[in-house]
Amino acid sequence: MITAAKRISQVATHMGIAYALAYAVTGSAVFSGLAVLVEPVINVLLLPFHEAAWAMRRRAASTARARYLTVAFEKLSQTGLHAGVAFAVMYVATGSAAMGGIAALLEPVCNVLILPLHDRLWDSLERGTQAQPIAT
Repeated sequence: MITAAKRISQVATHMGIAYALAYAVTGSAVFSGLAVLVEPVINVLLLPFHEAAWAMRRRAASTARARYLTVAFEKLSQTGLHAGVAFAVMYVATGSAAMGGIAALLEPVCNVLILPLHDRLWDSLERGTQAQPIAT
């Protein structure tokens, strides 16, 4: 149950970050809400193709070093994919490459800074729940 709540909270946190950035850039609550829905859907549609391509590369890696480098480049590529989607959504909404660039830079940075704090909070909640006996 905690795992499901943690995942829902992660999605809500990610969407909150996206909404705050979209609102800061556009000043439109309606567009920001729409962007929060569109951006994750595009990422969810593209991510399986990205993962499949990188899975083939990981299988082809013959040494531990090659596998490590493949995973590292996969994460960089995934970051680029998310930044590209953030750029495209903001560019389509505003018609400004500068605003798209701001979104492409800020959204991943905010996620990298905020989501680990979120995960630490949930990890401490999970440890606290496991330590207490369940009353019957």
